[in-house]
Amino acid sequence: MYTRRNFVKTIALGAAAAYAAPAMVSCSGIASGNRVNLGYIAGILGRDLRDRDWQSILRQTTEMGYSELEIGNYLGDSAASFLSFCREIGLKPIAGGMNITEDINAMQESADRLNALKIKYAVSYWPWFTGAPLSLEDCKRSAEVLNKMGEFCKKNGLIFCWHNHDLEFFPMEEGTPFDYLMKHTDNDLVKCELDIYWVKKGGADPLQIMKKYPGMYPLLHIKDMAPGEEQDFACPGEGIINWNQIFEEAANQNIRHYFVERDNAEDGLECLRVSAEYLKSEVL
Repeated sequence: MYTRRNFVKTIALGAAAAYAAPAMVSCSGIASGNRVNLGYIAGILGRDLRDRDWQSILRQTTEMGYSELEIGNYLGDSAASFLSFCREIGLKPIAGGMNITEDINAMQESADRLNALKIKYAVSYWPWFTGAPLSLEDCKRSAEVLNKMGEFCKKNGLIFCWHNHDLEFFPMEEGTPFDYLMKHTDNDLVKCELDIYWVKKGGADPLQIMKKYPGMYPLLHIKDMAPGEEQDFACPGEGIINWNQIFEEAANQNIRHYFVERDNAEDGLECLRVSAEYLKSEVL
């Protein structure tokens, strides 16, 4: 049973279904006939999914045009019933969380949870054993473990990714942690879920980071940055990030999975609504 208590745990893990044909939207700059899917991370709906009718909430998101979901566990009574409902409304779970660990049993528990949801991508949302500032030794340890996790995930039918924040772009003894992980993890085993907001927050150019490592970003987090010195979170289209450039490059790299996110959203449903309207009318 998916209770309020394990909901909080799930959002931390996964946010933060062979399925009915999902709603798709054309993306400008993509060759004729190709399509991309618009998704969102479950964490943006945290309070709504916890306190309200989650089935009604998810149905409303598909009516907005969303067809993919990033979530770490099922809602309702079982993974099977959750997937059945997702199939009914045209919403497909795509990615979910896997904490960084060297414990094979913990990896297996996460893999089993994600495979029960037919999820394709396992994501380590915090690929570190410490916090900022990161050192070269921190990077060496994380890269070693991420490679092991990538190999484990491949054997368990999953594609492993790590998710960035701003600290990966702060300089250390040699270069940046982001470049270190990109260069010292196995490209065939470890990918990156690129969070556009956090790249910019870290002082880097998201467009140039995308171009620097083409083919390494199967998933994008689409979160905007509010104008002003505080650089707060914003719903896509309400901030200063040039999404047309981002999506044009994403099209060039054939990236297909885009998850709208907005940390600490006061009204997650409304953020998803305005984000979908903006992305479908101005970018996709």
